Amino acid sequence: MKHVLHSSQFQRADLETLFQLSDLVRRLGADKEHQLFLSSLLPHKRAMLYFVQPSTRTFLSFHSACQILGIRCSEIRNPSTSSEAKGESIEDAIRTFSSYVDFIVMRSPVAGLCDRMAEILDQSARSIPIINAGSGPDQHPTQSLLDLYTLHRDFKHSGGIEGKTICIVGDLKHGRTVRSLARLLVHFPGVRILLSSPKAFAIQDDIRDVLTSSTNITFEETEEFAELLPECDAIYMTRIQDEWHNGAEVVMQDRYHLKCHHLEALKSSALILHPFPRRQEIDTKIDQDPRAKYWEQERNGMWIRMALIAEIFKVSGDIEEYFRSCFDE
Repeated sequence: MKHVLHSSQFQRADLETLFQLSDLVRRLGADKEHQLFLSSLLPHKRAMLYFVQPSTRTFLSFHSACQILGIRCSEIRNPSTSSEAKGESIEDAIRTFSSYVDFIVMRSPVAGLCDRMAEILDQSARSIPIINAGSGPDQHPTQSLLDLYTLHRDFKHSGGIEGKTICIVGDLKHGRTVRSLARLLVHFPGVRILLSSPKAFAIQDDIRDVLTSSTNITFEETEEFAELLPECDAIYMTRIQDEWHNGAEVVMQDRYHLKCHHLEALKSSALILHPFPRRQEIDTKIDQDPRAKYWEQERNGMWIRMALIAEIFKVSGDIEEYFRSCFDE
């Protein structure tokens, strides 16, 4: 693994490796002595966090993951603070960053920018990894990894993700988290995906084609929501992606919001997820329900991104060896 650009680059074995490694680093991260070991792994590496699109959780989880592994971070949060404000191209700016760091984590509203920069850097004298932390409306691979890791952890005692019914709700047309998660769910046989949205927010042909071509899973598109709840093993709520609507005011009917009275219809073992930020899609009173896993889901982002960086820089074996020496005695 070098660049992380699309969720489709991960096979089932890759996912299992990352999940196991995430479990190890989260256990080591709970103890001061083990934290010191983790911080000794990559202190010679430097990261650039190029986040020129608003971000809270993705930015902080990558920043925290780097810090725990001993990596020093530089950041650009606004292109007005770089020479892009003087007319420098994005490509030249990012290639400049590559002169000073060992990898770049990128979030940009420009679709396909991560792919383009990976290709440019691979042809340059200094080729470093690019990690896509959200690229236009098309991909958000590390979000889908943490989403799937959350499902993996919570379903591990009930047969795993295989065979589960997962309902994805909301703006499925523009949601890059939906695009990325759908591409990973096809690796789990027997999964049934229910895609619940108004017609105006339905999935596009790129995802429809991926799901249709899979022999592992089944999927259904529907405008229903509340009627589906008794069937669901997990519900993945999403917000309106109005940043892609060119300033037009767009409203999602509140019948696609999860409310307290809906909880009675849910299985006692069901999971409620949300990639955040949240608006009205989930009543805040639901936060107290044990089935609400979205705050755990958020924190899982730090662990899975640590595991990903450890894999890229080939220190996962060191983590596994250290873990065995501490816990297998």
